[in-house]
This record gives sequence, structure tokens and C-alpha cells, in this order.
Amino acid sequence: MHLSKRVMVTGGSGFLGSHICERLVAEGAEVLCVDNFFTGARANIRHLLDAPNFELLRHDVTHPLFVELDEIYNMACPASPIHYQHDPVQTTKTSVIGAINMLGLAKRLKAKILQASTSEVYGDPHVHPQAEEYWGNVNPIGPRSCYDEGKRCAETLFFDYRRQHNMQVKVVRIFNTYGPRMHPNDGRVVSNFIVQALKGEPITIYGDGEQTRSFCYVDDLVDGIIRLMNTGPDVTGPINIGNPDEFSIRQLGEMVIEMTGSKSKLVALPLPQDDPRQRRPDISKAEQHLGWRPVTPLRAGLEKTIAYFDRLLADGVDAALDGARR
Repeated sequence: MHLSKRVMVTGGSGFLGSHICERLVAEGAEVLCVDNFFTGARANIRHLLDAPNFELLRHDVTHPLFVELDEIYNMACPASPIHYQHDPVQTTKTSVIGAINMLGLAKRLKAKILQASTSEVYGDPHVHPQAEEYWGNVNPIGPRSCYDEGKRCAETLFFDYRRQHNMQVKVVRIFNTYGPRMHPNDGRVVSNFIVQALKGEPITIYGDGEQTRSFCYVDDLVDGIIRLMNTGPDVTGPINIGNPDEFSIRQLGEMVIEMTGSKSKLVALPLPQDDPRQRRPDISKAEQHLGWRPVTPLRAGLEKTIAYFDRLLADGVDAALDGARR
């Protein structure tokens, strides 16, 4: 009898986690979605609840968990500045203690484990584009440090567990990702701009708007992450997954205004502390080891994301903003 793979996704009802759960359920894996609903939304995984190979468990990864499984995708951690700065101590705990708990579980089960790391480990980079060999330029005591340094410490733990216990670890460094199921109120630039444009409000850009970002559509990202998990034991990462096409924040704002037909105007606000000026991944390792590169152009991805937020706001602005996490 063929037994399907048992996979746990922590942070599984979040933006990225829910897309990973959906993909794994479709592929026939037995999926355990674990989330404490700090920023995750039940609505993101509601359509999976009736699937026979999907299970939801409310749990905080800062506490140990004892389950039987073959693979762990450790996606748990608030990822937008508004959310991770809301409770910075808990953010660091989620990254560090969560990693220790999940690595301990993987060690006991001899399971393969993937850590969702971030381009934020590069900080405000002095090297452009950012390759995995670059050690970064991170402020260890600033308002973003809880996330940046928490994720850096999690990477340290993953590679120490590998060296010490010969574990199968995978580390992915995720660059800016967007798409349906982003939280409408998370303060990230794509969701901010789309919600502001659809509501006809001023579109807020920070600084001169010339800082650049690279935006990867969620389906492309999930494909890269699952490919990394499915590699052999020699491929550990860290591997950058993101879109190397670079856009200024101002360009993005103008594109969103044009695509939504909005009458919104761009308005400049002061630049937040430690906000990186440039962000673009070098994806040559992903191309070499995973045969992966993104295929969704920004305009095509924005079209789907705008349609998602349009539906959300049509259900009532307050319901969309306050109820999206239920």
C-alpha cells in the first residue's frame, strides 16, 4: 500500500503558508497546518478544511509539539513590519525558539525540515544584487532587528543542527512576494498600494520612491520552495527565491493606479529607519540547483492580486480589514 507523505506547515494559515498547504494537498500529501492565528487567517485555508488529507491545529511554535511526520515547512513568523514590530519580543521568540522546537522535532523523527528565511538577512545591502555568499548589513538593535536578527539566528541554528546531528535541512531566503491572501492591512507595499488605490485614497510612498524592490508572484515562490524541499541531502541552501526584475516603489505605485483606474495620487512620507534602498536577488543558485526561475510578469500577478482585494473590499471595508484574520 502506498502511504502518502505526512507534511507539517507551521504558519500554515498565513499568506505563504496557506498557498503551500493548498499545493501540497493538491499533490496528495497528508498536510497538518499549524498556526496560532496571530497574523494567519482562517479564511485562507477554509476551502481546504473538508479535504480528507488536510488537518488544522491551533498551536504556537514557541511551545514544543509532538506529532509524527516526514517533512516540516517552518513558515511561522509575522513577516510584515507592522505585524512583527507589534510584539518584537514575540517575533524573536517565534523565529528562534520556534526554530529550536521544530529542529528538535525533526531530529527526533529524522524528518526533512525547511526554514523560511528572508532577504531581510541582507539588511540594507552594500552589494547588489544580493547573492547567498553576502553576509549582510543589519542593524542589530534597530526596530527591524527582531525580524532580521531572529531569522539570521534561525539560519545559524539550522546549519549547526546539520553539522552536529547530520540533519536534512533546507533554508530558503524569500524576497518580496505578493498575491492573493496577503493581509490587506499588513503595511507591505503591494497590499498598501492596491487597497489605497481601490479606496481612492492617497498612495503613500516613503522617501523619494526611488528605492527598488523585486516582486515575486506567490505561485512562482511556492514552486521554488517545494522544489527546494524535494532536492537531495546535498542541497541545503541558503537559496534565494525571488524575482530578479527590479522596480522602483514609484513605478509600482504608478502601475497600480493605472491598472485600477484609480484617481489616487502619490504622496511622499519620511523614510522609515533601516528601510533598505535596494533589494534584488541573485537567483543563479536557484536556477542551477532547482531549475527554477519565476515566470509571472509583475502586471499579470498584480491583475490577480487586485481582483482578490477588490472582492475583499466589496464584502465591506471594515469586514475586510478587521475580519480577514478570522
